[in-house]
Amino acid sequence: MARDLGRLGNALGAVAVVTWIYVRWLGVTNPTIAALSFLLIVLVAAATSRFWVAAVTSIAAMLAVNYFFLPPVGTFTIADPQNWVALVAFLAVSLVASNLSALARARADEALARRDEVARLFDLSRDVLLMTDSREAIAQLARFIARRFDLEYVAICMPEAAGWSVFAAGPVALTLDTSLLALPQPGAEGHRTILCGGRAVGLVPLRLGARAVGLLAMAGRPIEAGTLDAVGGVAAIAIERAQFLEDRESAEVARRSEALKSALLASLGHDLRTPLTAIRIAASNLQGEWLNDADRLEQSQLVLAEVERLTRLFQNILEMARIDAGAVAADLRWVHPSEIIEGAQALVEHTMRGHRLDVTTDSERVVRLDPRLTAAALSHLLENAAQYAPAATTVDVRAATTTAGLTISVRDHGPGVAAADLPHLFERFYRGGQAKQRVSGTGMGLAIARGLLAVEQGTLAVENCADGGARFTMVVPAHVK
Repeated sequence: MARDLGRLGNALGAVAVVTWIYVRWLGVTNPTIAALSFLLIVLVAAATSRFWVAAVTSIAAMLAVNYFFLPPVGTFTIADPQNWVALVAFLAVSLVASNLSALARARADEALARRDEVARLFDLSRDVLLMTDSREAIAQLARFIARRFDLEYVAICMPEAAGWSVFAAGPVALTLDTSLLALPQPGAEGHRTILCGGRAVGLVPLRLGARAVGLLAMAGRPIEAGTLDAVGGVAAIAIERAQFLEDRESAEVARRSEALKSALLASLGHDLRTPLTAIRIAASNLQGEWLNDADRLEQSQLVLAEVERLTRLFQNILEMARIDAGAVAADLRWVHPSEIIEGAQALVEHTMRGHRLDVTTDSERVVRLDPRLTAAALSHLLENAAQYAPAATTVDVRAATTTAGLTISVRDHGPGVAAADLPHLFERFYRGGQAKQRVSGTGMGLAIARGLLAVEQGTLAVENCADGGARFTMVVPAHVK
């Protein structure tokens, strides 16, 4: 309103200035010239302001023409009836022109507003497509609508058995009276307005086809009814998509759980059967009187080896369960890299028999990390190297410290890793085709090593060496001194 009053003042001022120039300076007495000049001012006012501003300007211009240019000049009296016709024609033309200009301007403003609303709807649709978190999807959707349409308050209301769930967003906090909420009947428009905290809140149904699945409550700037229906439709589709993603995620979790259970049972069934069979046979042999002392020692060592193997298997299962449950925490201490290697070697001492360990450390600097987790991860790499490398071969261990932390690599002299197995090597229960035929195991060791290192924000990578064998490299961020 203040802007229109300012433009009215400018238009009336322009009429006064033109009148002064024509009367005092140029001495114009022709009413046609004055009328055309004033008509131009009226058209400019109509093109930039509301219709009432142009109408007031038209009346002011008509009075100026009558007083200063139509005889008798200096009065509002019109002596010649023809001048009445001219004056009325001027007023009619100016008002019609003003109305047409105002209508054209209103249509242009409406087109711009529609373009703006379409752009907002497009941005909202893009936000919906980028949503991936199905658990927070409805709350995110409310925030998207409030931001894209510059609304003070937005709430998505979903009916439930015990009432309504309200997901609100926007700079203004309101408390909706859920007793006033109700889904519209099929076929009804459903647009309503309720009062909430002294503010008018509009309710728009969220429709999927003819069925309303919820309500969209909005307060703030006015929005056209057609745009409101479009926003409600997009919101309803977004809610359906979020529910679909949640159902798909649940189905995927269930599928993975079944796959893991099947893989675990298969691996355990195979790896338990072998040591239990060996223990049973060795125990039966120990009962025989035909064994000499050397044979009895050999059978007892076989029992101990298989028991250690079972112990290692169950320890792996417990470690994987703790990693999945997030129950593994880092306990940082200052330690030398050689101590970590010695600790890992002690954990797999029986498995490393028959292999020579070549250890190299590049400095005497100490690092601050969790030696227990790091040694446990390294032990799985050593066990993996001993299992897949031929007997009597060397396993090379290299430890290096940098300003970023500790790097330890384990290199065996076995056949290496098949190219098809490289992308899946650290997946739990995964064992390559050749490994299944040559070496027994559950496929948990490397997955556990990566999980333990992840607790320390460490990484684990593998590569095949040019002269044969595979090299596993673990990097643990740590302070070095």
